[in-house]
Amino acid sequence: MLKTYYQLTKPGIVYGNVFTTLAAFLFASHWYFPPFLLFATLVGVALVIASACVFNNYLDRSIDLKMPRTKDRALVTGAISVTSALIYATVLGLIGFALLFIYTNTLTGFVVVFGFIFYVVIYGIGKRASHWGTVLGSVAGAVPLLAGYTAVMGRLDTTALILFLILAFWQMPHFYAIALYRIDEYRSASIPVLPLQKGAKTTKIYILLYIAAFTLAASALSLFGFAGYTYRAGVLILGAIWFWRGAQGFRAQNDSLWARKLFLFSLIVLVAFSVLLSVAWALP
Repeated sequence: MLKTYYQLTKPGIVYGNVFTTLAAFLFASHWYFPPFLLFATLVGVALVIASACVFNNYLDRSIDLKMPRTKDRALVTGAISVTSALIYATVLGLIGFALLFIYTNTLTGFVVVFGFIFYVVIYGIGKRASHWGTVLGSVAGAVPLLAGYTAVMGRLDTTALILFLILAFWQMPHFYAIALYRIDEYRSASIPVLPLQKGAKTTKIYILLYIAAFTLAASALSLFGFAGYTYRAGVLILGAIWFWRGAQGFRAQNDSLWARKLFLFSLIVLVAFSVLLSVAWALP
């Protein structure tokens, strides 16, 4: 039963977002920080994201029933009752927000509140109505990186804006690749993702545009003097390889196979970028 509750939080999403939070925290702090501040930030963000995912499972249970990948989730099968899930989500969220508001700073607490509402409510509604719901999801998904920065700095500034844009842009080709290789599942659940609304060719063009936007935004940290040339070279190489792999989609014989590989590579990009960001202050 504990494993079932654990899976309800979508741990892959939680860990991925905590990793980016850590990267921004280390970037802002130059690896010099009170240990408990790091603990409160990471655990607080993790618990809030876990809470949001449980609420998302609750709201999406009718959709999940129609998709082979999600039809065995606990709220669909009844392994966990709706009441238990809502209590679980509420407790996770309250503890997470308490850690952030009490032990980091008020700004970080409100930044995460914004991300929580945007993900659970605005994205939750938007993805059912239009393919622009993906853009709404990218806003919410960029918040953990922002929270890692504000937990240390306690302010919103140019660096914070750049960090937010980097992760928002990264998520778009990542999401579009998922939509392409799982297009049949989204069709069965009547979710209007971009490939269903505009076709595969338009989706591939959008993927390249957002990869270019990610690369420019990531480079901006160096252009504005917040990171050095080594960091810039690293993100330019990452962006170029990602763009090249994205461009291969126009010659792909199997869109689903190509999109899945691009999705997996986007995860490599995120990990590599996060590592570069965490040590950017120390690189020439």
